[in-house]
Amino acid sequence: MKEGLWIKYGVKFNHKKVARIMKKYNLKPEYIRRIRPNYGAKRLEENIQPNLVKRQFKTKGFNQIWCTDITYLTWGNKRAYLSTIIDLYDRRVVAYQISKRNDIKIVIDTLTKALEIEKDVHGLIIHSDQGFQYTSNEYKAICASKGVLISMSRKGTPIDDSPMESWHGILKKETLYNNNITSLEHYIQLVEEWIAFYNSTRLKNRNL
Repeated sequence: MKEGLWIKYGVKFNHKKVARIMKKYNLKPEYIRRIRPNYGAKRLEENIQPNLVKRQFKTKGFNQIWCTDITYLTWGNKRAYLSTIIDLYDRRVVAYQISKRNDIKIVIDTLTKALEIEKDVHGLIIHSDQGFQYTSNEYKAICASKGVLISMSRKGTPIDDSPMESWHGILKKETLYNNNITSLEHYIQLVEEWIAFYNSTRLKNRNL
């Protein structure tokens, strides 16, 4: 077989000829970018903590229970990640971080930002799922250094973290589905504007 000559479906063709034909008719190949899971990130089973909240989502004051989670911001074949911490007392966003990478850093940056804003957090409970970011040694060490207690939902039980699930639903309903978004950057801008509006203006339902 000559170099560059291929056989498929019983038909011989040369890749250079195919390229010339595609160029003539202004055809371009469509590449599908697959989003691969981060297999290198492993959950540390020894750092999994019990559920201290037990679906008791009403609190009597600020900085008693925080909920945190990560959600996808997907547009086209591009994706960003939003890490958020909310206070269960009034559902305000304590801190958030947006990144193109779903890694430990996005969670640590969010937590660090929250702890810079709120100083009196000794005895506070921070509740999350059992994601690898929240079972990391870095996350555990920062919480321990501030006297913050870690609580985690049971595996495969999203209802244990329903305030965050509900918050994500409202966020996407009022940004992704209500605007003519043109790019991922535009989507991120809308999310940031909505969070500012949510914290300052939007009426919040404490029964979320």
